[in-house]
Amino acid sequence: MESFRVTLDQARADLALRVVEAAEAKKTLRLMGGGTHASLAASSLGDPLDLSALSGVIAYEPSELVITVGAATPIATVQATLAEQQQMLAFEPFLGGGRSTVGGTVAAQRGGPRRWLSGGVRDHLLGLRLIDGMGRELSFGGQVIKNVAGFDVTRLQAGAWGALGVITEVSFKVLPLPQQERTLQFEMDQGQALQEINRWAGKPLPLSASSWDQGILRVRLSGVSAAIELACQTMGGDQLPERAALYHWESLRERSHPFFDAGGTLWRLSLPPTTPSLAIPGATLWEWGGGQRWLRSEAPADLIRQQVGDLGGHAFRMHGADESVPVFHPLTPVMRALHQNLKNTFDPLGILNPGTPDFF
Repeated sequence: MESFRVTLDQARADLALRVVEAAEAKKTLRLMGGGTHASLAASSLGDPLDLSALSGVIAYEPSELVITVGAATPIATVQATLAEQQQMLAFEPFLGGGRSTVGGTVAAQRGGPRRWLSGGVRDHLLGLRLIDGMGRELSFGGQVIKNVAGFDVTRLQAGAWGALGVITEVSFKVLPLPQQERTLQFEMDQGQALQEINRWAGKPLPLSASSWDQGILRVRLSGVSAAIELACQTMGGDQLPERAALYHWESLRERSHPFFDAGGTLWRLSLPPTTPSLAIPGATLWEWGGGQRWLRSEAPADLIRQQVGDLGGHAFRMHGADESVPVFHPLTPVMRALHQNLKNTFDPLGILNPGTPDFF
């Protein structure tokens, strides 16, 4: 373990030097991890900065529910390590065929079906280390749940797409694996499904995931056997076979569900769960109790973003459409100023992942 620490410290020092040299030369850098989120980045500018040396489990205390890992550690490796102790990353991260890394997961704030009730990536971050755009090594948060010093700065890195620093090390809060899981399905239209899932969300039921598409609402229950049996009696519906249920939730987590490959422009909409069905032409699949909605539509981007914005949400263009359409939802002037101030603080020369997010 000590030799691994020395290797990791050297890798971090080498990366910091690369950033310092780039800053002095005013050259931009493109952060390179597992590459699973690269297609969502708005820019391919900059010299590649390989982060692969930052891989490995640094510390793991199952009794403390905390794991600390290098940023280039594959998420699949982290999950396998935790599973040996009957624990998990509760936000159910994207695995990307084993290529998705810890740093990319944090940078893209990418959570799966369980995020609905367990929280997102930022909710499970305890601390991290990073290299800012001037080559300075910074540390925020801690490795124990009670230590919340700098917690807000830690959370800023979730969803920052590497624009606020090169993440080198991350500490996560982890949770026990559920004793049992079961998936129920119901035939109902989208409006009925939204009403029903929001009604259930207000009850003491062991819900852990939900989705709706093509007239079918699916709800996953996770927890102890007695609670799941009682919930099944209360909710009704048909039980989905275990293998089919595992495949369904995995297909949403990995975006391998047929919906995502059906062609056209794909949008990821983030909305309040109680938002009714949208008056936008196209096909819809939603998760997270209606909070995350996937839309395949050829409607104008301005129309989609106007309607979603008016409802208190935002629209992220996943793929398709004219490349001139921004990937990220445009910011209000106030939010743009806030983001720019953050960028100026962490990366004043703008050398890290230029153009990502595309409102920088």
